[in-house]
Amino acid sequence: MGNFGIGQGVRREEDPRLLTGRGLFVNDVNLPRQAYTYILRSPYAHAAINAIDTDAAKAAPGVLAVFVGADVVADGLGFPGLPAKWKRPDGEPMKYRPQPPLATDRVRYVGDPVAMVIADTLNEARDAAELIDVDFDMLDSITDTAQTVEADVPLVWDDYPDNIAGLFQSGDADSAGAAIDGAAHVIKRRFKISRVFANYMEPRGAIGDYDPREDRYTLHADVQYPHRVRQLLAEKIFGIPEQNIRVVSRDVGGGFGTKGWQYAEHRLTLWASRKVGRPVKWAADRSEAIQGDEHGRDNVTDAELAFDANGKIVGLRVRTIANIGAYLSAIRNLLSVFSNVGTLIGVYDIPAAHVAVTCVHSNTSPTAPYRGAGRPEATFVIERMLDEAARELGFDPAELRARNMIASDAMPVKTALGLTYD
Repeated sequence: MGNFGIGQGVRREEDPRLLTGRGLFVNDVNLPRQAYTYILRSPYAHAAINAIDTDAAKAAPGVLAVFVGADVVADGLGFPGLPAKWKRPDGEPMKYRPQPPLATDRVRYVGDPVAMVIADTLNEARDAAELIDVDFDMLDSITDTAQTVEADVPLVWDDYPDNIAGLFQSGDADSAGAAIDGAAHVIKRRFKISRVFANYMEPRGAIGDYDPREDRYTLHADVQYPHRVRQLLAEKIFGIPEQNIRVVSRDVGGGFGTKGWQYAEHRLTLWASRKVGRPVKWAADRSEAIQGDEHGRDNVTDAELAFDANGKIVGLRVRTIANIGAYLSAIRNLLSVFSNVGTLIGVYDIPAAHVAVTCVHSNTSPTAPYRGAGRPEATFVIERMLDEAARELGFDPAELRARNMIASDAMPVKTALGLTYD
């Protein structure tokens, strides 16, 4: 390693293999007697499912099985579970809204899985899926993040009075409010941080293989945390000892957080392998990935940055509407909205701050960590606010930043949002 163990370059070892075409991705893996699955997804943002006719698909050439939501429910597969105990603004507990592997009574975003077809070849599975007749009853939908909190908009979940899932707060509201009320200058801005999704070298894929002789499952998947996926599948989904599941993750093909954890296709391929008695392979194409993957970001943020007469920051207040999509399946769907809120302070000496993040449901794909898990959004807001303040107050942007940076000799510092800088 040289003189130091941390902070110096380390020679990459994987490049020659990857650059010469010797990578090993999920789509490079094929097992004996392997079958293929194609997942039929909702074309509507919000619709009731009145009926699903799969008879023609089941009779199509090469088809081994067709499964719908009722089949999965009958087998009693579990859900990931939500450990967060947040409250809604009205004081009511936040409800757990897990996404079923296959929709049952309603679809809530374009791409919501409805049925899976298993056949000898992928083309046979895809052709058979076109024969499935789903009787949809279209419902009003809400997809604009800012509009989710308005009155009289469509509801994603009918048993709530609004689309708010929960509220996360950090900092001291009273001290931040007092600082802003008494400030010489207050800069106010609204930022719309758009929804994004990952575009990898290889879209997601999975191969589920169940061995009835050992009562053991093997999942081949491009996941960033195979041990977490294994634990979740064993404990929460299948309710079996962890040693009865093996997760094999080779070259991920680009992850960026979006391939971090467990998706419905992982449990579906494992479950389907047990049902049909053969390994089952699923591989998303790029158009399906847009619908089937968790997305990132999608925030509307109102920020107030207060200054004294000399250009020193005295307070920060941030109100964010964070779109978590149609479902709340696990703590993963909330990580970006709370785990890095503290980085809104940036490198600046801000004596009083308060942040409130309102998590909302919408008829869109669920969101989760993507490239920074909340840090890019926080950095964008505070740095844009400094630029806007410099413009409005007549400062050079570099000078205003220098005037408000935390002094190096002040370390360690505990910020107004609870992080310790050292």
